[in-house]
This record gives sequence, C-alpha cells and structure tokens, in this order.
Amino acid sequence: VQLVESGGGLVQPGGSLRLSCAASGFTFTRYPMTWIRQAPGKERELVAIITSAGDSTNYADSVKGRFTISRDNAKSTVYLQMNSLKSDDTAIYYCTVNVYGSHYWGQGAQVTVSS
Repeated sequence: VQLVESGGGLVQPGGSLRLSCAASGFTFTRYPMTWIRQAPGKERELVAIITSAGDSTNYADSVKGRFTISRDNAKSTVYLQMNSLKSDDTAIYYCTVNVYGSHYWGQGAQVTVSS
C-alpha cells in the first residue's frame, strides 16, 4: 500500500488549497478513505472521510462547510478541497486507509495558514 500526498503549502487566512492523495497497492474502489491532520501541540484529528463509492462523506465539526473530500476512483486518488482557511488549520495532513485491519498513512502534506 502506498499513499502519496501533494498540494500542501503556505496560504494566507481566507485562502484555499487542494490536497491530493494518489493511492496504489490495493483495490482503491473497495475502501473508504480518510484525511487526518496533526498540528503541533494538538491531538490528532480526523478531518474527513469518504465511502468507497464516494456517495457519502463526513467531516469534523471544525471544518464543516469549508472542506470537501472527494475521490476519483478511475485515478485512485482522493482529494481534500480546503476553503476559507484559518490559522487553526495549520497542520500536517495525512491521507489514510484501513486495509485488512492495517492502517496505512501517507508521508503527509504540510499546510501552513499565515499572513
């Protein structure tokens, strides 16, 4: 299983970023995908989850209405569109999947929201 995130960076408050996660090594269409973030000094937070078919999503209260998770099963890629970014969104964002009881993580994408 391999998960490779991209799209992180530095953005001003109120700005937008889109993270991508390219998956390989497993049957992507069978598994829900999640985005989890880790900020310095804070607990890890499950940001968003999407079902295998992409027909249902769920979000942390802290990002509802601002973030959108989506997937392209033809490309084995999951996305996280982040709008109206705040300084509290600064974190490393990880794409994760649970396959056969093992939880796999990407290398992470740093998102920094600062003026």
